[in-house]
Amino acid sequence: MHTHILIPTDGSDLSAEAIQYGTALAKAVNARVTGVTVSPPIHVLAVEPDTVADTLESYRQRQATVAAQHLDKVKEAAEAAGVNYEVVHVEHEDPYKAIIEVAKARACDLIVMASHGRRGISAIVLGSETVKVLTHSTIPVLVYRAARAGLSSPYFAAS
Repeated sequence: MHTHILIPTDGSDLSAEAIQYGTALAKAVNARVTGVTVSPPIHVLAVEPDTVADTLESYRQRQATVAAQHLDKVKEAAEAAGVNYEVVHVEHEDPYKAIIEVAKARACDLIVMASHGRRGISAIVLGSETVKVLTHSTIPVLVYRAARAGLSSPYFAAS
């Protein structure tokens, strides 16, 4: 079945639920997990190079702190499940591309990620990283969608 599962996280509650599901699945099939979070690169226009360097360094420190918080959830879930894991923080303009690139580079055979529940025109216009991964990935994707009012179990869509 699956031997290496990639679990992207953006730090949201729904993402935390997908982490729990993904690590439980990894335990059930004796797979390992890689957690990944993606930060956008900084875009700076400045006249004085010293200002840019200071801003760039502080930006990267903040992003590293936030990424570590997101990835700590993967570490905790994997350790609690007794699953082998690693975590990766990537800076990339397009999170969906980074997710797919990490999955390929790490030889993952499944991506488990949260659905963020965009509906209607906003889903069409804005899209979501999940939809973009589903559209562009050649690696199977399992989309975790938490149970909502009146529903007793999560929904899953696989590509």
